[in-house]
Amino acid sequence: MSEFCKRLREIRLEKGLKQREMADRLAITLRAYQYYEEGKHIPDLYGLLALADILEVSLDYLTGRSERQEREGL
Repeated sequence: MSEFCKRLREIRLEKGLKQREMADRLAITLRAYQYYEEGKHIPDLYGLLALADILEVSLDYLTGRSERQEREGL
């Protein structure tokens, strides 16, 4: 399992969100979201940004490029 898939699932569970809630927030099917967590599909750039926003973590953390969860202030 890639670092992205692992972190996606871990953070979702920490936030107390269900897969269905994530799919609804992303406006995708439940199965499409499940493929993200299973590593069968990777979201495009806009999907990655939306996931980071929903989960309130940095994109670098979500994709395994950093150990810092915090996002930089805009």
